[in-house]
Formats: sequence, C-alpha cells, structure tokens
Amino acid sequence: MAKITAADVNKLRKMTGAGMMDCKNALVEAEGDFDKAIEILRKKGQKVAAKRADRESSEGVVVATLNDDRTRGVLISLNCETDFVAKNEDFIKLAEALGKIALNYDTKEEFLQAPFAEGLTVADKITEQTGVIGEKLEIGAFEPLEGAYLGSYIHSNKKIGTLVAFNKAPEGIEEVAHNVAMQVAAMNPIALDEASVPQEIVDKELEIAKEQLRNEGKPENMLDKIAQGKLKKFFKESTLVNQAYIKDNKKTVGAYVKELDPELQITGFKRVALG
Repeated sequence: MAKITAADVNKLRKMTGAGMMDCKNALVEAEGDFDKAIEILRKKGQKVAAKRADRESSEGVVVATLNDDRTRGVLISLNCETDFVAKNEDFIKLAEALGKIALNYDTKEEFLQAPFAEGLTVADKITEQTGVIGEKLEIGAFEPLEGAYLGSYIHSNKKIGTLVAFNKAPEGIEEVAHNVAMQVAAMNPIALDEASVPQEIVDKELEIAKEQLRNEGKPENMLDKIAQGKLKKFFKESTLVNQAYIKDNKKTVGAYVKELDPELQITGFKRVALG
C-alpha cells in the first residue's frame, strides 16, 4: 500500500478544492496516483449531481466580467441550493474564475464545453465541485453583450448584476455607465425603448387596459384612445431610456445620458437576478 502523506493530501486538496478526508480517501483508493484520485473525486461529483438533479438551485451569485477595453462583457450566474453555500468565499472565487472564461464564448453551450484546467471542461469542474460541496451546482444565466463602451453593476448581495452598452466612450462615461447600470438593477426595465418592446407585450398591455376600462364603465368607442394613453405610461415606467432617472426623477435616463454628450446613446443592456 502506498504511503499517503499530509503533503499529498494537501496537494490534492489545492488541486480540487475537495475536503481533507475526501482527498485522503481518494488517494488511498488510488494508491497514491494523483490522476486516479482526481478521477475518483470527479466520479463522486457525478454521483452527487445525479442524486440532486431534481433539486432547485435558486441561490448563488451573479458575476459580471468585462474585457480590458470594456467593449465586451458577460453576465453569468453560478447557482446553488442554499444561501450558506452562495456566501462561501471559495464558491464566489469559482464563480469569478468561470466568469473570466465565459468572456471568450458566445453561447452557454460553448462555455460549458470550454477548458477549465487540468483536463477538465467547465461542465466537468461544476460536476466535480457538486461532489465537493454536496449541493446541486449549475450555470444559470449566460448573457453576453458588446458595445463601444460597457458599464456594469453587481448589487452588494451578488444576486443582481447588470451590463449596459453605449455607442461611444466620451470623457466621463465611467460614472454615467455605472449609474445607468445601477438603474437597470433597481428598476428592471423590460426593454431599451418603445420600439424594443415585443409586440406580444404591447398587445397584452392594451388588452389589460381595455378590460380595466370596461370594468370602470367607460364607453366602448373610447377604449382605444384611453388605452393608448395607458400604454404610453407603461412605456415610461418600463423602458430604460424613458424611465425616471433614480438619482433625479425630474429627468429621464435618456436625458441624463445626453447631458454628458448629445450623441451618446444606450445601445443595449442585460440584467440577471437570482431569487
């Protein structure tokens, strides 16, 4: 039988993040072979993942990652079952490491098959850590965004994250981009502007408005006109550029942005929220 030292156990723990006893048992079973020990730990993760496949993983953390020139970014969420795990420092570090990898891929599927380290894909690493942590882990959201300049915001509880893209990067854009990203986190707009609202949502809002008006006894020939007025209010409350700016509700977000540069425009945004 191979002699398993404390240094060996610690080395495997650093390589995998698994607990000391799990590492020791894996090394004993593998007779000191590190590659076999890693495979044993990975198979344990697969077993745990299979057992917990039907569990709800609504907790976790949201991570925003940007490239150096802030022209591309991605929001991901690493989901788990409990808030206790979500607050664990190693779990947060894993999410941040995954975010850096995610920046290089366009789809969630490509990202999951991307190399992580030591012969593992991202999907393999998540399965491995499922065995280490003992909870269902998965990538929930994967939201890339590109633009001439990107701003980002992560709420203090790490459960809400946003990205906002602009058409140019004038001096002073950093503060404006951060504030607009915070607006998206706080006010949860459904679209950038009126034209970006899906037609099915417009139709639904009009029908809801008409039904409310009928219940109030308004005449049928007035419904369309009054409903259009309600729709304008809906656009003002629910589209980013038309929302009241949270730091000064006397102006819209669109107006706030143009105070920096009359030609500055928001070109897109992404928002991810857990819970």
